[in-house]
Amino acid sequence: MRRIITGLIAITCLWPTASLAEIVRFDILAREPAFAGRSFGDVGTYERITARATFALNPSDDRNAVITDLALAPRSSDGKVAATADVVILRPTDPTHGNGTLLLEVPNRGRKLAPQLFDDAAQPGANNADKAEDAGIGFLHRQGFTMVWVGWQGDIPSKPGQMAMTAPVLKTVTGPAREEVVFDNTTNPARATLTWPATDAADLKVSVRAAWADARQAPSGLLAKLVDPVTVEITRPDGFDAGALYEITYTARDPVPLGMGYAAVRDVVSFLRHDETQANPLLNGLHPSVSRAIGFGVSQSGRFLRDFLYLGFNEDLQGRTVFDGLMPHVAGTRRMATNVRFGQPGRNPRHPQDPAWQADLFPFTYASLSDPYSGKTDGLLRRCALSATCPKVMQTDSEHEWWASHASLLVTDLAGNHLDLPDNVRAYMISGTPHFAEAADVMKKGLPAMSLPQNPMHAGMPMRALLTDLNAWISDGIKPPASRVPMRAHGTLVPAQGAVPMDIPGLPYAGIHTLAAFSDQSVLPPKEIGRYPVFVPKADNDGMAIAGIRQLALAVPRATYTAWNPRAQGFGPTALYPLQGAVVPFAPTEAARKEVHDPRLSIAERYADDGAYVAAVKREAARQVAERTLLPEDAERAVEAAKQGKLAKLGQ
Repeated sequence: MRRIITGLIAITCLWPTASLAEIVRFDILAREPAFAGRSFGDVGTYERITARATFALNPSDDRNAVITDLALAPRSSDGKVAATADVVILRPTDPTHGNGTLLLEVPNRGRKLAPQLFDDAAQPGANNADKAEDAGIGFLHRQGFTMVWVGWQGDIPSKPGQMAMTAPVLKTVTGPAREEVVFDNTTNPARATLTWPATDAADLKVSVRAAWADARQAPSGLLAKLVDPVTVEITRPDGFDAGALYEITYTARDPVPLGMGYAAVRDVVSFLRHDETQANPLLNGLHPSVSRAIGFGVSQSGRFLRDFLYLGFNEDLQGRTVFDGLMPHVAGTRRMATNVRFGQPGRNPRHPQDPAWQADLFPFTYASLSDPYSGKTDGLLRRCALSATCPKVMQTDSEHEWWASHASLLVTDLAGNHLDLPDNVRAYMISGTPHFAEAADVMKKGLPAMSLPQNPMHAGMPMRALLTDLNAWISDGIKPPASRVPMRAHGTLVPAQGAVPMDIPGLPYAGIHTLAAFSDQSVLPPKEIGRYPVFVPKADNDGMAIAGIRQLALAVPRATYTAWNPRAQGFGPTALYPLQGAVVPFAPTEAARKEVHDPRLSIAERYADDGAYVAAVKREAARQVAERTLLPEDAERAVEAAKQGKLAKLGQ
């Protein structure tokens, strides 16, 4: 039964101890059964709590002063700057059946993605938690996690299905802004949406180039018109294909101190973990039902967590650790263009777009290094080390990030030499996977802009094992498996030229990958000063990465799975298609492969029959379970999929 709470809870008046957390109101809007009352083993049923948190920040506090433009925002009579954040909580109905861990997922552009990854749930149900099937396989719920989402993005509206933060608008502030667009179509004229409203059509400028490395051009056929303050209509010139790169510069107005989103996450998590008043929906008796917390985020949200850590937000306002563990997923070595004026948190500078963007700035890795260009010595752990609030970090990336998000800078210094990770950090590359895939995906042709069939490999199985490992690490001190990534010292992290065999039919390798540049951000457009060395995973004779966690479909293969997919002719073919990989099946027989001069062994040469293939999957599954990169329940699922001919996800 749905229960709406209309009374607003003013924490500062009724529970003065909570005011230290900067949460001044926690309004519970609804409490209701989740997943239509579905029960999850010993944990039982879940309830969903929908809430809104109001937080107020003192700009004079050093832990808030790092937020760009916070000091310019309107203040209340007590000198603080207030904002509100959407909050959703999924918790065991009986909190004594939970595992004591708060798992916060940072929403990705307002959406929940953890259920897709860990529970194999499909959208839109994964975002809603209404129906029984919305929980997918129910992994997170059977483990007893208390799941929390906090809206943090201040440049998007709060609406059903999209969580956000509502923060003050700085009405008197204007300044330069820059955006890049690849249309991937031939529509002419075409429209682009700006992140911030433009002040004056006369200040609007647009350029075009076939590839990022080319010079910007403004040919006579290129025109730009401001349709409304956030919509630009571009008349596209002749001579450029569907994948051309358009750059828009303009004078923007009405920014928001977007860095308040980091404080929203910090303060809500601290409140839920520590507040002992009736205002806390996680209160169980005298104390909250959670005693530790993991921060998780996918892509944009993984980059949020890297920035959250770097900017010092893992220390709450009482000096306590916010997250015991962090799990940024598919972030590569990027951070965010959020804590800057006219930031663009929703933008991912994907190949072939700008490698000089503000999300791609030093420092790249957790250890402190000296940057030869800026002269700074810095690392993602520097601030938390000073306050003794560093979490245990488990960074997980698809292989795609090692091609498109210069993930090699995690494990090299800035001269390209091998670099060991700190003791509290693990890194794992899930080999042969695209940026993000659905559990139900199979090989398909993909979009017209892709030159190869689309890689369907979903990362759910290794991610479930790694989350289990991280929870054991923060709960019981059980160390997780050693990092599993390509490394210079192992010979598995190499220059792009020659990294992948070039004699595999249907797999055109040209060494395309994203660069890492140092640029002067004080000018518009930024001026490149220098570049950092970037390396890619070395492939075996089948064209698949040697290092990393190889899922069973790759360890016992029936096809080559890559984490890169070149753009097709007519769509900027000198670049990679963003976020995707490719798949090239093996020939069925030796004769068939020799006919096309395929050096890869055929399926018949690898496995005597289907039974031999399934037996090989069983052996490899047992090995991965022993290494704690695969759960026993997923080993059983994989073996059954192999028996049904579905493990390779080739759509047969």
